[in-house]
Amino acid sequence: MLEIGSPAPSISLLDDQGNRVSLSDYKGKYIVLYAYPRDDTPGCTAEACSFRDQSEAIGNLHAVVLGISADSVASHKKFKEKYQLGFPLLSDPDHELLEALGAWGEKVSYGKKSIGIIRSTYVFDQEGKLLKVWPKVSPQTHGEEIAAYLKGL
Repeated sequence: MLEIGSPAPSISLLDDQGNRVSLSDYKGKYIVLYAYPRDDTPGCTAEACSFRDQSEAIGNLHAVVLGISADSVASHKKFKEKYQLGFPLLSDPDHELLEALGAWGEKVSYGKKSIGIIRSTYVFDQEGKLLKVWPKVSPQTHGEEIAAYLKGL
């Protein structure tokens, strides 16, 4: 996992519209990057909708929300449209950025071990340095938690 103060990885990915995006594109804003396992599943939908519902408050705090998973651009586009998500979803099928963040690895779900995306959130400052990591989150209220954190900066 990235250490606090580390620079944002310089990996570019495609977003839900097929545009190439890099975290450095958002210099000058706080970046809220949340890694989630899969589009249109109960926990991931709850988390995305939590961010959607807090997106105005987060935007007013000079921050941008980005979601990232290994799902395809087409899957992201469908998920974004279905739930009216107003922020980009990044497609990382090769796990490049996910691995660089420390969000890809062994996890335990219902007593079973597997390799996959570890639900986690990263906040980078306006210069692209890591401020805080949430290695475990409650999907239903995580957007509120992030908005409250940003308000305190």
